[in-house]
Amino acid sequence: MNNTNYRYPRQAEARVIEGMADTPVVLVAGPRQAGKTTLVSHIAGQEMRYLTLDDDVTLLAAREDPAGLIRSLDRAVIDEIQRAPELLPAIKKSVDEDRRSGRFLLTGSANLMVLPKVTESLAGRMETVTLLPLSQSEIHGETTNWLDNVFARPTMGPAF
Repeated sequence: MNNTNYRYPRQAEARVIEGMADTPVVLVAGPRQAGKTTLVSHIAGQEMRYLTLDDDVTLLAAREDPAGLIRSLDRAVIDEIQRAPELLPAIKKSVDEDRRSGRFLLTGSANLMVLPKVTESLAGRMETVTLLPLSQSEIHGETTNWLDNVFARPTMGPAF
């Protein structure tokens, strides 16, 4: 593709949008280079403030005053949340004070959810959507993948 603004439609996009409609916090988790940042930037558009913890100044602010940083946000994307897990208790407090849906859209590595404090602090407040690297069906603009098709076909009975 020559168009640098082109992005493949992701099957997880609808799940993220649904989560934001009924949950205060949505985490898009997955491996590096799976497209998490691209997906959340597309969904958030201009309506949400965007912070990346890959930025050293933002990361320092997050670590030095997590409550102050979160207090300054109404609705925000926080990219690479695993770099400053100390933000999570501040997000919990903010969400407990204002339960509006779609307040925080987070991205992070899949191993973020194995940290006990993460699941404990945001239980009932966060939905997690796993984003894997592009599938062949997404690349080809299809809504199902070959595995779905294999299991959807009627069987002819046992092959003896």
